[in-house]
Amino acid sequence: MRAASSMRQLVLFSLLGLPLAGCASFGSGALVASSAPADLSGPAASAIAGDMVTKLAEQVGPGSGTIILKPDGTPFGQALETSLKSWGYAVATDQKTKGEKTIPIAYVIESYNGQVLARLSTGSVELGRAYSATAAGASPASPLSVMQRG
Repeated sequence: MRAASSMRQLVLFSLLGLPLAGCASFGSGALVASSAPADLSGPAASAIAGDMVTKLAEQVGPGSGTIILKPDGTPFGQALETSLKSWGYAVATDQKTKGEKTIPIAYVIESYNGQVLARLSTGSVELGRAYSATAAGASPASPLSVMQRG
């Protein structure tokens, strides 16, 4: 029963992410606007950001470049920047960087059916996961979805 529920969540998350696929196009070199709901609690935003950055570090390596982030001023944007820095990444919030390797990153956080759907995108990898969020924190409610670009 639980496997069917997780599979249903994964399919739902994938379908919801399709219309957003064009939002994270890095081909032009321009930053994309990120978005997250302002009503996501600070502890939930921190838990989600911490989990997503841990998974990002597994894909691109910890502290492997300067992250270019265009935050939206929400608790999640602030938590993501803090979590990235704690993993050793330099974070630039504008396009002017002098580092050798830059990693543009965008995120989309959406509330749906009592859960929070999170997506973190770079030019080479896209991560997605559903979370059960409360005012006190958040925990993963689905397996991590990883899409690597060639």
